[in-house]
Amino acid sequence: MKIKVSISYILVLVLISGVLQGFAAGDKSEGLVFYYDYSEINNGKVADQSGNSYDGEIEGNIKIVEDPERGKVAQFESGSYLKLEPEKVKKDGNIPTNAFSVLAWVNVENNGAHHAIFNARSADNTWLTHPEIRVGEATYRWLLRAAAGNKIFDMKAGSPKPGKWVHYAGTYDRKKKPGAILFIDGKPVGEAAGDLPVSADWDQGARVGFNIDNKRPFTGMMDEVSVWEYGFSQEEIQEIIEKGLDGFLAVNPVEKLATTWATVKSSR
Repeated sequence: MKIKVSISYILVLVLISGVLQGFAAGDKSEGLVFYYDYSEINNGKVADQSGNSYDGEIEGNIKIVEDPERGKVAQFESGSYLKLEPEKVKKDGNIPTNAFSVLAWVNVENNGAHHAIFNARSADNTWLTHPEIRVGEATYRWLLRAAAGNKIFDMKAGSPKPGKWVHYAGTYDRKKKPGAILFIDGKPVGEAAGDLPVSADWDQGARVGFNIDNKRPFTGMMDEVSVWEYGFSQEEIQEIIEKGLDGFLAVNPVEKLATTWATVKSSR
């Protein structure tokens, strides 16, 4: 009996040590500012799945449609967008500065236009970020600016595929080299150096799908758009593509620990 009990405790220590590595690695939702999965529209808003309650208010015509590849997605009519409440994000201290990432599945129309995924503008008229699909220029864009309009980087790379689903991931971490990387479908297509903090001023507004000056409308379909204060690795982006954001965020170390202990007890 003593031998059996000892083996059980050794087993649980081994398993718990593996779970604790999950704690050390950190919560996978750390740094998540907002996340729209476009599963439904309620009272003219798309619910924020991050837990921060930054629901996107619909302006114009955005519909939830069934796509054969991705299931429920958002169909953006030209000039339509989701409006955020920057003052709430600022009050919560969640405007990304030391790191900044924009992730989304996009399927844009082949109309020769620039399609803005997300946009924020400061009180001094500085455009803080431009994650775009530039169909007319046959390239993607990924740009961030610091305070007073200082450009951190302006990257144009890759070749858009209008009419097809593509995963866009613009990432930046000022404390890690190279700084900024643009991933398309999980593959790096461009990188740029940068070490300045991104401006925390969204005072003129923040939108998904349309610039603050009502230019560069996103026209087409969008799914799983999210903004983070976190710089992703290629492995993490590929995991998100494979599992979806819900799958990527699903691992909960506390629940995993409880499950592990229950399994060990049942085997005793």
